[in-house]
Amino acid sequence: MESKEKISAVQRMQDYIEDHITQPITLSMLAMAAGYSPWHSARIFKELTGKAPFEYIRSFRLTKAAIKLSDTDARIVDVALEFVFDSHEGFTRAFSKEFGVTPQKFRRNGQELMLFMPNRIEDYYNKFKKGEDNMCKKTNPNTVFVQVIERPARKLILKRGIKATHYFEYCEEVGCEVWDILCGIKDALYEPIGMWLPENLRTTGTSEYAQGVEVTVNYSEEIPDGFEIIDLKPCKIMIFQGQPYDDEKFGDAIDELWEVMKNYNPEVYGFEWAEEDGPRFQLIPMGYRGYIEGKPVRGLNEKK
Repeated sequence: MESKEKISAVQRMQDYIEDHITQPITLSMLAMAAGYSPWHSARIFKELTGKAPFEYIRSFRLTKAAIKLSDTDARIVDVALEFVFDSHEGFTRAFSKEFGVTPQKFRRNGQELMLFMPNRIEDYYNKFKKGEDNMCKKTNPNTVFVQVIERPARKLILKRGIKATHYFEYCEEVGCEVWDILCGIKDALYEPIGMWLPENLRTTGTSEYAQGVEVTVNYSEEIPDGFEIIDLKPCKIMIFQGQPYDDEKFGDAIDELWEVMKNYNPEVYGFEWAEEDGPRFQLIPMGYRGYIEGKPVRGLNEKK
């Protein structure tokens, strides 16, 4: 197991970076925060986070810049300077290398980006403090990918349960054939989902957990018997995707991602949870792609 002091030192560097992300940061500054030599500080930082300090800082700054470009009307050059890039051109090159699209195209087209949203090292390691064996089985802590995507106004075809709060209770109440029916719905926007409905989307005497599929606002095909269709407003969804896993270990994969989500603070990246904006959902577990869940968020500067 990693030493408590090493974990704390890297966490102090992470905290320093977060608190000074719009200011110049040197290795000497990070070393002072860590309490070690610059060489040792850089070594343990990469060992625990998977990124060298300046690679980490650049990715973090570019993610913060992307969020600001998405949520405000600030000029691109002003965003570049705020996040310590020397010029509009240098910022554009770095942004394009990180995300595969220029800042201009990103803002104009609203493309989805794989944002860099790292785990807090102390949170990650504290999850496994009860057993060294568990720690040894874990991969690098930087293993959950997080991105924020835009969902347009759309409709949701769903089948409600009665009291179900999770998948297995739902199957007991309504059966397991619901998924096959959902997969057969034509013109679906995305693959079917299992979901936890917020209170504003539930009806009296029905379950929190349900299954459904999203379709366009103009969808006019026949709805299967026992299903209903409701409206969903535009929203942002924070997507969490774990590492690939052996299919028979899907339960462990789900538990690990849930632990990350439980401790995740979206405010670090300019968002807040917005449960009432839509359902939290899960995609069918498939080991080759990692377990995936989505949860609604809203920019801290956005109006409710």
